[in-house]
Amino acid sequence: MKKSFLFLGSAMLAACATSPDAAERYIDDRNALFATVPDAPATWAARGVAGEAPTADWLSQFNDPVMTSLVAEALAKNPSLESRAALARASEALTRAARGQRLPSLSATASGGGTSTGVEIGGQTDRINDPSYGLGIDASWEADLWGRVSNGVAQADADYAASEADLAAAELSIAAQTAIAWIALNEALAQERIALLSYEARDRVLTITDRRVRSGVSGPLELRTARSSLANAEATIAARRQASMEAARRLELLLGRYPAAEIAATATIPELTEMAAEGNPALLLSRRPDIAALEARVVSAGLRAEEARLAMLPALRVSGSAGTNTTVFEDVVDPSLIAGRLVASLVQPLFTGGRLKAQQEAAIAQAQASVAGYVSGVLNAWREVEDALTADVLLAQQETAQGVSFEEARYAEELAERQYISGTITIFDLIDAQTRRLTAEGQLVSARASRGINRISYHLALGGGVPVAAADTIPAPTEVQTPQ
Repeated sequence: MKKSFLFLGSAMLAACATSPDAAERYIDDRNALFATVPDAPATWAARGVAGEAPTADWLSQFNDPVMTSLVAEALAKNPSLESRAALARASEALTRAARGQRLPSLSATASGGGTSTGVEIGGQTDRINDPSYGLGIDASWEADLWGRVSNGVAQADADYAASEADLAAAELSIAAQTAIAWIALNEALAQERIALLSYEARDRVLTITDRRVRSGVSGPLELRTARSSLANAEATIAARRQASMEAARRLELLLGRYPAAEIAATATIPELTEMAAEGNPALLLSRRPDIAALEARVVSAGLRAEEARLAMLPALRVSGSAGTNTTVFEDVVDPSLIAGRLVASLVQPLFTGGRLKAQQEAAIAQAQASVAGYVSGVLNAWREVEDALTADVLLAQQETAQGVSFEEARYAEELAERQYISGTITIFDLIDAQTRRLTAEGQLVSARASRGINRISYHLALGGGVPVAAADTIPAPTEVQTPQ
């Protein structure tokens, strides 16, 4: 596996050898950087298993047609994707411009004018205008000595490949961000629903307490405690509603919509099955578009270093011109009057105040930084997958435990309410039971949402591609659905 990493920097080895000492230092530095990347294991360490190559249709496991339609909308209308696509088009145009440098440059000129001279006739001076017409063609061309022009074309191709990979990475990222934002919105609405249910429960307690006070069973302390508890539940509803509206706006921005917090959701968190390991560490590097972009930039940086070296070598430039200059307009295109010249020049930089040498050293350092960035990107890509694999197991355990905690807290709340009515416990015991139920249910919702978000992050880390199911759009609702 390490050999494949070394291959990525091969373009730079030939590029940076201005002198044997500089080349050897660069090779040593580059090999030292690549040596920091461990060999890719055959399986994921978190599970000890590997799987088939990831599929693009990772949205189907959520069984949520609205999520699918929102992802499709984001891919079609997200402004940052439009910006990234425009940058890719610009890079492609620069590639064509670089290829055009292999051909001669031609330009044509046309001129017309005249000169005025004074002639004395009969003691008077008259002005006579002498017309002048010209037509010319200029040509220039630089011979591809030392591969200077070809190097520029290769560099433009590498930059274009990086921009295309950046676009693919951005599309995958926007798809994942949209799916995550949809889950986050449903989580926020679910938490708002829990707050509403808590308010209803605290309101029942206040009603019971007020009746007990009227009958003389309870005193003002319990009544004021019940009122405080109800007000606290009302404040929680306001906070949860604010979080829901902010989550809706974040999603709407990803969709390219006005952030009006008007997108609907059902407050439903997907329940997932166990996550299967897909691909393997070696396969990952050939799938992730951000890694492909880093590879292309390694090549581009090496070619820039080569460009800096070639700038110190002679350049052969050929230029030519042909044209006419006459006082008779009809003679402008007369072949017998055409005059021309052809000049070839060999240009060798002699003294530039150390500018070219400094530029070369900077280019070599930038190439080394690109290699280090690639190594860092590879290690980070592996970490993201391993984190997601581990998190899925632990989040599943957390979800199961939180489910048990919620059920027990719900039964405890029901029991505490009956005991409070019968007078066997105080209002503080009942409020404590209600708080435990509220906390347990909120934590269960958060655990399910975290597991769903982690599943999306897992496919993003795998470089699973833009979901193919997102192509079939389903009209997404646009009105707020209040949690029940």
